[in-house]
Amino acid sequence: MRASPGQVLDAVSQLTAEHDPLVQRLLQIREAPARLALHLGLRNALEDRPRFGLHEFTLLGRHGNHEIAYGLVGRFWRSDFGLRPCADGDAFRRFAEPGTPRLMLHFSCAPAEQDGFTHVRTETRVHCPDRRSRLLFTPYWLAIRPVSGLIRRRLLRDIQRRVSEHPQLGH
Repeated sequence: MRASPGQVLDAVSQLTAEHDPLVQRLLQIREAPARLALHLGLRNALEDRPRFGLHEFTLLGRHGNHEIAYGLVGRFWRSDFGLRPCADGDAFRRFAEPGTPRLMLHFSCAPAEQDGFTHVRTETRVHCPDRRSRLLFTPYWLAIRPVSGLIRRRLLRDIQRRVSEHPQLGH
């Protein structure tokens, strides 16, 4: 990206996916079974929650202008995501409920060879604490992995847009 690592990570810290119509549509599709169940009178965790988004993630930490990470804890294969509260990075690291994976969304930056450019990398890491959670999570991940990659590419595009529109970020 044409930006400094600080500009990139500042833009990451301001990300929301709520303005991206495609991402919103994908999240609506993902939540459709649980939202339909609510309309049919079946209770679930989405009853009192707004649509899923990046606001659900917990900031785990930022290491200067090199990397930033966000965490999410839940039984993601459930129609209502099975999210568990996670107050901060320490709570995320300590979380050890059997059958409940932890997911980390990680962004890292490194200066590129060309002045004024930064290599940006994002990856999703998941820790399943036991065999049962791995068996439940694996087919879910295989189904949503392409969409997850598309969403991350769109987030990267949004980061580039933000640093282009707000060059004062990271200064």
